[in-house]
Amino acid sequence: MARVALVTGGTRGIGAAISKALKAAGYTVAASYAGNDEAAAKFKAETGIQVYKWDVSSFDACAAGVKKVEDELGPVDVLVNNAGITRDVPFHRMSVEQWTAVINTNLGSVFNMTRQVIEGMRARKFGRIINISSINGQKGQFGQVNYSAAKAGDIGFTKALALENAKGGITVNAICPGYINTEMVQAVPKDVLEKAVIPQIPVSRLGEPEEIARGVVFLAAEESGFITGSTLSINGGQYLQ
Repeated sequence: MARVALVTGGTRGIGAAISKALKAAGYTVAASYAGNDEAAAKFKAETGIQVYKWDVSSFDACAAGVKKVEDELGPVDVLVNNAGITRDVPFHRMSVEQWTAVINTNLGSVFNMTRQVIEGMRARKFGRIINISSINGQKGQFGQVNYSAAKAGDIGFTKALALENAKGGITVNAICPGYINTEMVQAVPKDVLEKAVIPQIPVSRLGEPEEIARGVVFLAAEESGFITGSTLSINGGQYLQ
């Protein structure tokens, strides 16, 4: 029976590419989403991938959502923590709500989701947890103190959890995308992209969601069991660490 993979934020952007790539690799995929019912319905119709709606910033919602996925599809063996939001503003003007929303969704959700599946993975002696962090969690970014803090936290979470579960057949890794050609990046004015963003990328282009997805499929594989606690930077050479 195919292993079950659950992708949060899995119906749009990078998450959609990850969901489709995992299905193509033979996994049974569940894609969660937060609020865009129209996009989720279109994604399900086009891909045949099951979609589930819940708020990843809520522990109780994650518990109920994962239970539904496992009741319908089977135990989750691969968890991709991809869901994320931005609330960009310089820190001296940042509200408590802007801070809390990003921390709860981008970092709190990694706890909320992983806590639901870790005991089952430990019992079955197999698991793949892949956390989608960001180049800005590595280097910081103006106007993104909240986002950068959350994404840096994802990396620390990854390293510690990897150590705790290394002997149990469970790997925990992070991927740090650079600037990827998604709706979020396309919303940046074209002249800003061409004059300020792309010139900073040594390969001279934006990344594609499918390039992140290939990294996820690699780390999710049975054959990747010796890779844990690692951070895979997929950023076109923009930040080398």
